[in-house]
Amino acid sequence: MKKVVTFGEIMGRLAAPANLRLRQTRNIDVTYAGAEASVAASICNFGGKARYVTALPKHALAEATMDSVRAVGIDTDFILRTDQGRLGLYFLETGANQRPSNVIYDRAGSAVSIAKADQYDWEGIFKDAQWLHLSGITPALSKNAAEATLVAAQKAKEAGCFVSIDLNFRGKLWKWDSNYSQRDLAQRTMRGILPFVDVIVGNEEDCHDVLGIQAGDTDVHSGALDISRYPDVARQVVQQFPNVSKVAITLRESLSASHNNWGAMLFDAATDTPSFAPLDENGNYRPYQIKNIVDRVGGGDSFAAGLIFASITPELSETQRAVDYAVAASCLKHSIKGDFNYSTRAEVERLMGGNASGRVVR
Repeated sequence: MKKVVTFGEIMGRLAAPANLRLRQTRNIDVTYAGAEASVAASICNFGGKARYVTALPKHALAEATMDSVRAVGIDTDFILRTDQGRLGLYFLETGANQRPSNVIYDRAGSAVSIAKADQYDWEGIFKDAQWLHLSGITPALSKNAAEATLVAAQKAKEAGCFVSIDLNFRGKLWKWDSNYSQRDLAQRTMRGILPFVDVIVGNEEDCHDVLGIQAGDTDVHSGALDISRYPDVARQVVQQFPNVSKVAITLRESLSASHNNWGAMLFDAATDTPSFAPLDENGNYRPYQIKNIVDRVGGGDSFAAGLIFASITPELSETQRAVDYAVAASCLKHSIKGDFNYSTRAEVERLMGGNASGRVVR
């Protein structure tokens, strides 16, 4: 099996314990995470092979981030070590009930935001690769990071790889060009990258913020989604970017910070067909009800990883089965503390098969 490459920023995650607010706590839980690193971790935990590419400073905390990804089997051979820049950080307080979770970024001047595209060994990175996964978070950091993301996609296509991207609009980022609003800068930048992409992952908000496409009058904050509108969103994406073969849209109904309904749609451009998951015994869409969320950060990344892993695994690659796998994988992630999804392929397939009781496995 050739490797899945992911490129982006890994950070220190500084989280208030349990459901405490940041201003309440004097103790912080420290782990290391980033969207693209989380995808690579899931790929390895499912039994695949992944390589993670980023830029990091030369100090012990950066070594700790590398240890955290190596621990799950991720290849770190092409991580760029630099004398410029710092380790980015993000602070997290986990919400509960009607209080949402909140993230504070401290990423300015990070090594990956300073590094230039020509500092990475793209030929070596893609020599034994079959897939590149990117996100809209990395190009939001700086002009250099945006250019590196574009070059990564171009080099991956030249090497014969599939390329996927999670649109991942982050309103607290996209501030590196004051001539444009965050949304305008995101649209200008991402529209330059998307012609090199085969698979797009996002949610309805991402499609609106990054591409200006909205699912009619659907309100994602209302706690209920009109799923009939999402195939049209995917069709509009493909009309704008005919190189895209599949569009995946995650469907999160946020009833509270602790209770979400979760599912997704995978649109196949070749057949003009949407596939929804999960389905009930009658073949109707019925989302997973996640009533006691442990940690939803990384849920979308685990979906992207599940979709990629299924797409490169012959017995999982059929469209309906691939989206079934991706949704089940991301559902399980909501039960796991931290950004990484430590679910195995067997556990995901057990949930796909209808075993959702949570009974002890003896």
